[in-house]
Amino acid sequence: MSSTSGIRSVLAAGRPWLAVLALSCAVAKAAPDNIDVLLKRADSIKAANQVEFIRNLRQLEGRSSELSPAQAEYLRYLEAWQYGYSGDYKDAIPQLDAIIANSKDVTLRFRASVSIINILEIDSHNEEGYERLSQLVDMLPQVPDPGTRLLGVAVAAQLYNFAGQYDLALSYADKLIAAPKEYSMTCKGHWFRIDSLFRSGKLSWPSEDISSAIAACANVNEPITANLIRVDIAKLDLAQGRYADAIALLNDNYEVAGKTRYPFLISSFDSVLGLAYLQTGDLEKAQTYAQRAVENGADKGYTQAQADAYEALYKIAVKHGDYQAALGYHEKYAAADKGYLNDTSARALAYQMVKQQVQEKKAQVDALNKQNQVLTLKQTVNRKNMIAVELGVALLLVVLGSIGMYAYRTKKSQLKFRKLARRDGLTEIFNRQYFVEVAEQELEYCRKSVRDVSVVAIDLDHFKLINDNHGHAAGDFALKRAVVACQKHLRSVDVFGRLGGEEFGIMMPDCVPERAIDIAEKMRQEIASLKGTEGEPDFEVTASFGVTAARWSGYNLLQLLAQADSALYQAKREGRNRVVAIAGPPAANSGAPAADVSDWRRALT
Repeated sequence: MSSTSGIRSVLAAGRPWLAVLALSCAVAKAAPDNIDVLLKRADSIKAANQVEFIRNLRQLEGRSSELSPAQAEYLRYLEAWQYGYSGDYKDAIPQLDAIIANSKDVTLRFRASVSIINILEIDSHNEEGYERLSQLVDMLPQVPDPGTRLLGVAVAAQLYNFAGQYDLALSYADKLIAAPKEYSMTCKGHWFRIDSLFRSGKLSWPSEDISSAIAACANVNEPITANLIRVDIAKLDLAQGRYADAIALLNDNYEVAGKTRYPFLISSFDSVLGLAYLQTGDLEKAQTYAQRAVENGADKGYTQAQADAYEALYKIAVKHGDYQAALGYHEKYAAADKGYLNDTSARALAYQMVKQQVQEKKAQVDALNKQNQVLTLKQTVNRKNMIAVELGVALLLVVLGSIGMYAYRTKKSQLKFRKLARRDGLTEIFNRQYFVEVAEQELEYCRKSVRDVSVVAIDLDHFKLINDNHGHAAGDFALKRAVVACQKHLRSVDVFGRLGGEEFGIMMPDCVPERAIDIAEKMRQEIASLKGTEGEPDFEVTASFGVTAARWSGYNLLQLLAQADSALYQAKREGRNRVVAIAGPPAANSGAPAADVSDWRRALT
């Protein structure tokens, strides 16, 4: 057996029964009527054994008259946790907030804060979630219990992953991995580490990180964490074409994942299985699992699992020839995918906003502290020499004012130079360098998620004649008019940049080539119909378009741009003012100048 297959067999086995058996034995020895024992028992199994956890809650609620105030507060926390776990956020958040506001137990307040942050993240209250996370991180040194502090470290690692702060998330994940084994955080730490590596495109199979995660989670009763790791590994299998491996891994653990009753985990299993069976050609199973993913993810906002499930259903309907159903699923897929991407961007933006607010508050506090120091100094020295104090304060105010003015001008200059570094000065769209940077990122995302990408190259026809006959001001005017005409037909996710004098490039993520050709034709017509208004130069402007797609040329930006350029040159040869799409490598187009590919290579350097 190879090392890879050995690792996968251990991962599939899981062996959670060892921890369950040990825990059952320990509980059997405890006094069943002891309320403290029942509370701790319920707390220890709340994620691992939902059926038993709910049974314990009911037993405790039936004995509410016997509970001390501290025990009643502990029970309210467990009830609020269950509301959040089952998706009943409107009941969970007020109860958790009441515990945070009223409890004298620092540990319980901290745990309630951890729970409410998780709920806010799931329910897309991003800014409030990251605000509370910032407060939680500041609270860490005040929490006396090391195990409870590690819960805060865990939620920080998770939310920093969601915000795209992968290096920061890895640092918190490593703290969990390094924690003593008795706190049972090693498995979670390895999951957060794997999730960071997967989201940042650095996870490979087989790898030491995956092996360590399997070893850490194999003998502990953490079915949610272990199966979230399996979801990431299955997605990696899917991206690298190991469809049978992904199916085997998830099917071997499907029943265990279902018993967790955790909607996010279950819908993730179903969506990945739907995509995997679609790739193997088993359309019946692909449709079954994709439909389950949609149903399990209902009323939970937009998720990647929901978007992937609708994408699978759309492709299945196309293969069945049911184009009406395919259109309906594609509309739902587009909405879910856009919603998920918007939510991901919103998380990153919320993190940056909160970070900026925290920095501003810190600066304000520092300024107040300095002001207080100045006032204290003034009062002390005032008794000795009032005139000297007043001169000193005046000088200090001048210095602080100068520093503030310098900081303001520096910040203003930074924002200005950042815009200049990214935007073309004439048309205000992306310049060549930033277009390449953003296009590479979009292309890599589409490659990993196996999405369509189309690329359009644009060149204004006879542009030199416009400059020669009407002057460079008219040429600039023509460029700006053409850009505005194109922008009318672009989506918010499309990447539009000026790559040369009159040359432009557009990358269209998640866009099939047929749609890209249609959009390019609309742009061509829009440009050709442009007329100067009163007071503006009036002359004919047309453009030639070249279209290609990743399904033809692969997920290599250099290759895609060269292919689109080759199609563009064919449009020029055929008479200009037209759209041409070419499938296949540039070398297959006999009429394209040999310099085209090198021109694009220079554009990427």
